[in-house]
Amino acid sequence: MHRLRTCFLIFLAIFVAGAVALARNGEGQSTNDAAVIRQAAEQGDAGAQFNLGVMYENGHGVPQDDTRAATWFRKAADQGCAEAQNHLGLMCVLGRGVPQDYRQAVNWFRKAAEKGNADAQFNLGVLYQNGHGVQQDDAQAVVWYRKAAQQGHASAEFNLGLLCDAGRGLPQDSPQALLWYRKAAELGYAPAQFKLGSSYDTGLSVPRDYGQALLWYGRAAEQGDLHAQFSLGVMYQDGFGVLQDYVQAVGWYRKAAEQGLAAAQYSLGLMYKYGRGVPQDQAQATAWLRKAAEQGDADAQSSLSTMR
Repeated sequence: MHRLRTCFLIFLAIFVAGAVALARNGEGQSTNDAAVIRQAAEQGDAGAQFNLGVMYENGHGVPQDDTRAATWFRKAADQGCAEAQNHLGLMCVLGRGVPQDYRQAVNWFRKAAEKGNADAQFNLGVLYQNGHGVQQDDAQAVVWYRKAAQQGHASAEFNLGLLCDAGRGLPQDSPQALLWYRKAAELGYAPAQFKLGSSYDTGLSVPRDYGQALLWYGRAAEQGDLHAQFSLGVMYQDGFGVLQDYVQAVGWYRKAAEQGLAAAQYSLGLMYKYGRGVPQDQAQATAWLRKAAEQGDADAQSSLSTMR
């Protein structure tokens, strides 16, 4: 079988990291803790107001309630708490506890960003890059990504790499883009690890090095990156940088396929069809090929037509 390659065009993740981090500070808080924090919050302590918002947002020590979370974030934000301003911006973007409002998000992100909050700097960059709540402006996106990157913000470093690769907001410079990917990858950011692995795999901007590709794909794949999982499957199937191992290939294809990646579903279907790494099973082959075909995968659609 010819080698399959993922044409990886990563979408710009709007606030995923920030939303996940929508304040871990509240984790593990008990009901007693909540009472103490509420008392301080009601007395006007901005840090307590922020923490109480976090607890409501995550449902730790209090019932989960986005509206109350936003209320307490607003109280802290009005007192100049940068973390609360950033979190309130996230809630405006996501429409959680408040109506979705990108312009308000820009306002809150900017307040926090100007205080040096790296997450807010990144989030403001994303809004500029995508033209949400502000006029689309790649140069401004670069400005804010750089500020966040200077504080070691991996997502900002990765997005700088993407813009550098594309020549958007700054001169096109693939070697410089690779440096940004590496910085983010070394901080453990899975999309950057995949991108770095892909560069070594294809020989883009660096000499081709399957060992390095395997290393970075592996790090991303262990974090659940479906594109890296698929790429590892390809390497094991075709024996690039490793001994050919169909069982390993099937294992990685399955991980990516179960996350919904059509290319992996197609590849897993073929492994079942031809009995590579798994017992030959036409029912399983058909099932996986159909999943890929339903997503519009032309190769899967063609293969299915020959099995009827």
